[in-house]
Amino acid sequence: MNFFKKNTPFILAAVGLLAALIFYSLNIPHKSNANVIERWAITVFAPIMKPFSQLSIFGEDVWDNYLDLVNVRRENLHLRKDVKALNSRVIAAEEVFQANRRLTQLLDVKNTIKAPTLTATVIGEDLSPWFGTLVIDRGSSSGIGEGMAVVAADGIVGQVVKVARTSSRVLLLTDHSSGIAATIQRSRARGVVKGKGDGLCQLEFTTREEDVKVGDMVISSGIGGVFLKGLPIGEVTMVKRGEYGIFQTVTIQPSVNISRLEDVLVVLRNNND
Repeated sequence: MNFFKKNTPFILAAVGLLAALIFYSLNIPHKSNANVIERWAITVFAPIMKPFSQLSIFGEDVWDNYLDLVNVRRENLHLRKDVKALNSRVIAAEEVFQANRRLTQLLDVKNTIKAPTLTATVIGEDLSPWFGTLVIDRGSSSGIGEGMAVVAADGIVGQVVKVARTSSRVLLLTDHSSGIAATIQRSRARGVVKGKGDGLCQLEFTTREEDVKVGDMVISSGIGGVFLKGLPIGEVTMVKRGEYGIFQTVTIQPSVNISRLEDVLVVLRNNND
């Protein structure tokens, strides 16, 4: 009761304003001209309704912008997924292309080798400065035996030294314990290519009088029965003739890039063939 007594003027004013609004609303459809009360109501409430109207418009804009941002984010997520899927397809297609190119090159080499061969994939490597070996995914179950030559599209890789049932270890021509009978293709000078380490080889037992020059191609001579005659070994990068001794020092860069080797051919013949 005390509340109504204390706030009687405010209550009466509110009731009056409410009645004026109701009266104003009921008479809008029936009158084209506003009366005194209607004009007074418009005058009083217009300044109040304008901020509310602007606030309502602002709220609608904010909501619409929020919905637009949500849609844009959803579209971005879909686009990112599509881009990832496309990138995966491109990478897969490139891998197929590269594999096909490598196998085509191996097939060309296979057609030049007058002996049965078997394709194998490199599955492991040991390329330390002291040792040089690879592991391939073919073994005794595929007919691989110790002593068989291993070649790639660019030339000689090495020789099988250990065989398991489904894998084999290949001694690289750059290993210190490797040795291949070789010939200088241009001058027909002979020697033995030995592994030098650090990805290089050297031609040993070539006398000082033999004609060897930088840029000469070194090929297998076929002597020894392991490597077929005429397979590329590498290119001469340095020739040094000392003042003493009967031999010259010849450094060779192998034709095969061992660090990027993925597929090889194993020549299926043993030392007795």
